Amino acid sequence: MLTLLEQLDKGTLWRSPGGIHPPELKSLSNQSTIASLPLQSRFVIPVPLVGQQATLSVKVGDSVLKGQPLTEGAGFIYLPVHAPTSGTVVAIEQHSSNHASSLPVLSCIIEADGLDTWCELTSSKIEQLSKADILVKIKQAGIAGMGGAAFPSHVKLNPASEIDLVIINGVECEPYISADDRLMREFSDEILTGISIIHHLLNPQRIIIAIEDNKPEAAQAMESAIRRSSLPNDMIRVTVIPTKYPSGGEKQLIQIITGKEVPSGAIPAQLGIVVHNVGTAYAIQEAVLQGKPLIERVVTLTGESIGKPGNYWLRIGTTVEDALSQVSFQPESSQKVIVGGPMMGYALADLDVPILKGTNCLLTPSQAEIAPDPDEKACIRCGECAVACPALLLPQQLFWHAKAEEYDKAASFNLKDCIECGCCSYVCPSDIPLVEYYRVAKSALKNAAEEKLQAEQAKIRFETRLQRLEDEKNAREEKSKQAAAKRQANMKSGDKDAVAAAMARIAAKKAQAAEGITADPAATTPDTTTTKAAIDATSAKKTAVNAAIERAKAKKAALATQSQKDNQSDVATVTTDMPVDTIDRANDKKAQIAAAIARAKAKKAALANESAEKNDVDAEQPNDTVNEVSPVNETATTSAVDPADDKKAKIAAAVAKAKARKAAFAGDSTEKNDVDGDQTSDTISKVNPAIEVDTTITATSVDDKKARIAAAVAKAKAKKAALVGDSTEKNVVDGDQPSDTINKVNRAIEIDTTIAVTPVDDKKARIAAAVAKAKAKKAALASDSSATNDVDGVQTRDTVNEVNPAIEIDTTIAAIPVDDKKARIAAAVAKAKAKKLANSAKQEEL
Repeated sequence: MLTLLEQLDKGTLWRSPGGIHPPELKSLSNQSTIASLPLQSRFVIPVPLVGQQATLSVKVGDSVLKGQPLTEGAGFIYLPVHAPTSGTVVAIEQHSSNHASSLPVLSCIIEADGLDTWCELTSSKIEQLSKADILVKIKQAGIAGMGGAAFPSHVKLNPASEIDLVIINGVECEPYISADDRLMREFSDEILTGISIIHHLLNPQRIIIAIEDNKPEAAQAMESAIRRSSLPNDMIRVTVIPTKYPSGGEKQLIQIITGKEVPSGAIPAQLGIVVHNVGTAYAIQEAVLQGKPLIERVVTLTGESIGKPGNYWLRIGTTVEDALSQVSFQPESSQKVIVGGPMMGYALADLDVPILKGTNCLLTPSQAEIAPDPDEKACIRCGECAVACPALLLPQQLFWHAKAEEYDKAASFNLKDCIECGCCSYVCPSDIPLVEYYRVAKSALKNAAEEKLQAEQAKIRFETRLQRLEDEKNAREEKSKQAAAKRQANMKSGDKDAVAAAMARIAAKKAQAAEGITADPAATTPDTTTTKAAIDATSAKKTAVNAAIERAKAKKAALATQSQKDNQSDVATVTTDMPVDTIDRANDKKAQIAAAIARAKAKKAALANESAEKNDVDAEQPNDTVNEVSPVNETATTSAVDPADDKKAKIAAAVAKAKARKAAFAGDSTEKNDVDGDQTSDTISKVNPAIEVDTTITATSVDDKKARIAAAVAKAKAKKAALVGDSTEKNVVDGDQPSDTINKVNRAIEIDTTIAVTPVDDKKARIAAAVAKAKAKKAALASDSSATNDVDGVQTRDTVNEVNPAIEIDTTIAAIPVDDKKARIAAAVAKAKAKKLANSAKQEEL
């Protein structure tokens, strides 16, 4: 059985599963040599690794040279970024990325100066460099895979295992793309030089240059270069493989060349195989021998919308818009611009995005070449996608799970092994964009994996912190123990004994306290018996006080009830059983009473004059009292001096009689109040209503009948004034009067007034006189009751409040200053009124 190397030497090939044969359409661009476009004025260089693995070495406003590094960093997979031309850094900002999403990425924007001046380059010979030096130069030049994956080349050139086979990939199976084809035709020797450097680094047993059979010129050019190279002819050879898409995939090409299948999740290096693109070999030789960084590459500009299709050297950072504008780009309505080929490429949403190291084609197809995306229809489960899949996956199952967002289930069907070649979408009769679903699912799984990794890292950091804190705590405790042991060792024997004795005393006290609490728990319990006795004693005292209060109330109520019964019986006796002769005698004495009233008025005027003089010297009188009394005097004077005829004279006489009685009452009260020295304004407000009633009733009488009624009222008022005067004298001397007594007297006075107002004939007048006598007797009884209450010591505040108004009226009236002349005039007027009143009374009796 032949070995693998022998089979390789014979050119044995193996079939790869799946694959399709789409139209190649390479003739649009592979007919002309590689050209260069004019230098652009603006370049956008993405620096996505800045902040993670790299830092910017330039700032806005700095001048840069062609090939100058823009970033610095460390890390095994770090690749620097270089300036594509000389100029000035005008901005460092977020810019649209060369991606289907056009998401912004940090970018360095350089304004070209037009000089295109190189930085200092260091050329070398391969014989003078070690493998490490070569790897460093490749890394510093920023060489990445030029086939589309853009994986760092220095990583693949420094494998962990021994490499037996190196495959140089020149298949370029994607339709429309011809960059590698033209590069092999025109730069075969440079490519062979790069292959020799790879051989120097990996020292493989065989090197295979794989080219599809639709590129005979490239295959012939590479064979000629092999014969001119220094490499052994038996170690390197060109292998032409059948044209089929996607034969250019790394795993598919390995299977075609060697018949080996790379396991899922593994890399070719684990099988002893390394695959590099022909463009990568060309960039390696420039970096190692000439010191040139990767700042440009060959890009195919093709499609029927381009007037000058072909392959061009484009600087990294040239915008797609600027590149297309140099090749007579004539866009149609809804024009698509695809980065890559029609099978694996993606359409751009924004043309102001840069050319990258992995950009090998810009396709601008017309609608006749590639129709607009048709509407997606339901899957008919035909199975064509599974037949076309070169990775032997189940695209239909992947589609179901990806569409349902069941990404874990999709991953269980080896979603990560999908190379996104597009064969399944190409053969799908339902026009389902299967690759798009797979890309979304992969992105979701990638994000989930990153989040899980971050969570694990956070957990590790947290656990590390906890361990660190625990170690610090243990260290402190150990240090404290060591310090205590050191103090113990340095302590003298006497000090140790003292400390031990102190500790023993503390322990003994604690034990004694614990024993005391355990032995006598009742000692700490409060004496509830004593507390209860105190509470009972307090309750008994409270009960006794309440009983005394109830007895006092009962006694007071009994006295009030007895007094009320006595008053009621006296009134009833007087009003029902009064003799007729008594009434006649009372009528005979009316004239005498009127004369006495006149004399009392004169005496009152004199007393008022003396009282006024005394008040001016000894006491102050409130202005409010004078203001309140003055209207009463003014009314009385007006009523007395303005009679118009006989009837009015009679009415005025009755008014004067009432005023005389009121003045007498005020005079007596004033003398008492001057002794006591107390006066309140509330008294005026309580007496004035009675005075106003008298004046109103008298002033409204206009005929004889009303005059008689007024006379009867005047008689009743006189008796009431006398009664109140006697009661007031007793109250002033005793100082206190029960409120019940005052209330009874007031009710009796009100009855008198009512009876006196209502009479309309002589008989009623006599009855009124009898009632007045009964009221006098009742007042006497009230005085006796007041004296009894003073002896018992029971006095209420209400009594004082009700008696004081009468005293206040007396004091207020007495306080009005009157001179001698006015007093004489008042006495004369009083006498005249008394005579008129007497005559009127006699006429009424006749």
